[in-house]
Amino acid sequence: MPPKTKFTKEQIINAAFEIAKSEGIDSITIRKVADRLGSSIAPIYVNFNDVDELKQAVANKVVQLSQHMIYEENSGNTFRDIGVASLRFAQEYPVLIRDFVMKPNDYFQNHEKEMGSDLVEHMKKDATLEGFTDDELMTILFKMRAFQMGLTIMVANGLLPKEFDLDNMIKISDDVAEDVMIATRVRKEK
Repeated sequence: MPPKTKFTKEQIINAAFEIAKSEGIDSITIRKVADRLGSSIAPIYVNFNDVDELKQAVANKVVQLSQHMIYEENSGNTFRDIGVASLRFAQEYPVLIRDFVMKPNDYFQNHEKEMGSDLVEHMKKDATLEGFTDDELMTILFKMRAFQMGLTIMVANGLLPKEFDLDNMIKISDDVAEDVMIATRVRKEK
């Protein structure tokens, strides 16, 4: 009898991610992942207790991917980096955007606070944001995320006019970021 094929935890997560990317995270089942790997379900249960643990691992991968996309931009302008990464993510992974942004789920909630803290640290390196306290940076970040989330959802759902390309979206995002920062400085000086 030939030996059973072994799969790493990463290979299993990648197979589940591919399912989530095209069908949504709720479509991940142990059987579908096993089928994608050409395997029985046994190797999956060696690495994960249940499908929810596997889905959480996929959510962790999505968060890592989105953070990587932000830091990959590295323009020196925090909001541009966040905005461009968000728009690119929406264009490349619209199903995941709809899953993690438009549907209530527990998978992403664990990362919200951590991501906010990481982004504030990233914002502190931006010269245009000097002089703001951590609380002010969190407020600015929240306002920008609210705007960016709307634009991202519009991209993921194909709601923008066809002539509205990435450059147009970046321009609008840059303008809104500047408006939010100016308004925050004006309020701070009052």
